[in-house]
Amino acid sequence: MPTQVFMPQLGESVVEGTIGKWLKKEGDRVEELEPLLEVNTDKVDTEIPAPASGVLLKVLAAEGATVKVGQAIAVIGEEEAPPSTNGHDTDAGTQIAARVAPAHKRELGFISPVVAKLADEFKVDLYQIKGSGLGGRITKKDVLAYIEAQKTVPAPAPHIEAPARQPATNGGATHLPADKPPTTAGVPPAPEVIPVEGIRKLIAEHMVRSKHTAPHVTTVFEADMSRVLAHLEQNQAAFARDGVKLTLTAYFISAIVAALRAVPIVNSQWVEENGAARILLKREINVGMAVALDEGLIVPVIKRADEKSLLGLAREINDLAQRARAKALKADEVQGGTFTLTNHGVSGSLFATPIINQPQTGILGVGMVQKRVVVLEGDALAVRPMVYLTLTFDHRVLDGASGDRFMQVVKRTLEGWGRA
Repeated sequence: MPTQVFMPQLGESVVEGTIGKWLKKEGDRVEELEPLLEVNTDKVDTEIPAPASGVLLKVLAAEGATVKVGQAIAVIGEEEAPPSTNGHDTDAGTQIAARVAPAHKRELGFISPVVAKLADEFKVDLYQIKGSGLGGRITKKDVLAYIEAQKTVPAPAPHIEAPARQPATNGGATHLPADKPPTTAGVPPAPEVIPVEGIRKLIAEHMVRSKHTAPHVTTVFEADMSRVLAHLEQNQAAFARDGVKLTLTAYFISAIVAALRAVPIVNSQWVEENGAARILLKREINVGMAVALDEGLIVPVIKRADEKSLLGLAREINDLAQRARAKALKADEVQGGTFTLTNHGVSGSLFATPIINQPQTGILGVGMVQKRVVVLEGDALAVRPMVYLTLTFDHRVLDGASGDRFMQVVKRTLEGWGRA
């Protein structure tokens, strides 16, 4: 009896998922609990196992399709055995076998209708293919791989007759023109085409939607990191003994928490329903932190960040960042954020104007900590480790004054770290 494969619910608040990649193709054999496909929810790729053993008979949702939780996406079952009449095989597989050269000595074995159709369509000699299925059976995957491999075999160069060279005369003398190779001067090389899919596609859609949704405003502050760096140096070894790497990210999130407590309107969301607008003031402080991957950014969320100590924050930052890079995050771990931190300074950037992570109200950008000459009280000059901090906020929710109050608390927290 065929088994339907349904889109699973990969998190409490997840209502749909995007088919990222089918790991099996129609006609492929699959074993129960073997990875069948990858589903993407909020830039987290999750492998979905097959619910039963059998053949992937039908794929109902193509790669890139967004499917509601509980909707059927595939069918797994067993292919029907090839019919026979009076001992003479009449299935397409046997017809294919009859067409190939009789000199081959090995038996093809059972050829499924799917494989037979492919071989017939692409004029494939099945004796040229080594089967990877049970008992050496040729699968659809084997045929497709063979077809793809043939595409890379260079075609013989066409023979072009060289035009007869005409003698040229110059003052009665006869000369033959020198052979000239064809030239492509002035013709630029064709650009490489990179498909936009997976995480890159989701990021693009999310960023465009954010810019079209909220009026973005950015305010820039500068903070002296002397006290933070001194505290980090004094405590790195103690944190390491607890198995935790202490980084500046923990200090920045602590400062964000202090500022969100002081200016709670920043920890909110603009909502429009039926023509009416509201601001939802979030009770939990859930801070997302952008983590760079090869294919883009992902933002795991530190839930209830205001309830965690510096050690607790550092431990969770380590864990989330490591699992983000290993693509081992759960869908729930990238959802529910109320504010976001992006530390673009790790790549040398001094300051930036990040795009709001919808549906949040603000995002804090942190540049590279750099020693600069600053003017102190009394006009004294000093060299200090300074950092540019940028707050990009939704101008529907915040005005410049409230955004600046938030940043003043962030600055004050960092510059006064450890001060009683």
